[in-house]
Amino acid sequence: MTDPIDSRLTNLEIKASFTEDLLDRLNEIIVRQQSQIDHLLREVALLREQGRGAEPAPFRSLRDELPPHY
Repeated sequence: MTDPIDSRLTNLEIKASFTEDLLDRLNEIIVRQQSQIDHLLREVALLREQGRGAEPAPFRSLRDELPPHY
């Protein structure tokens, strides 16, 4: 029969091992998400620069775009 303290220690070691694995996986997810955020921020900045250089669209009335059945 195993000592209750040994059993509890083994259970704690198992939980610690699972916790370390979870922490490693979560860290990988955070690194990947940060990379995606950085990429999206670069894209937004590029789109803003492109938008600044574009000419403003002329004002159009919604009446100019009535469907053919009106």
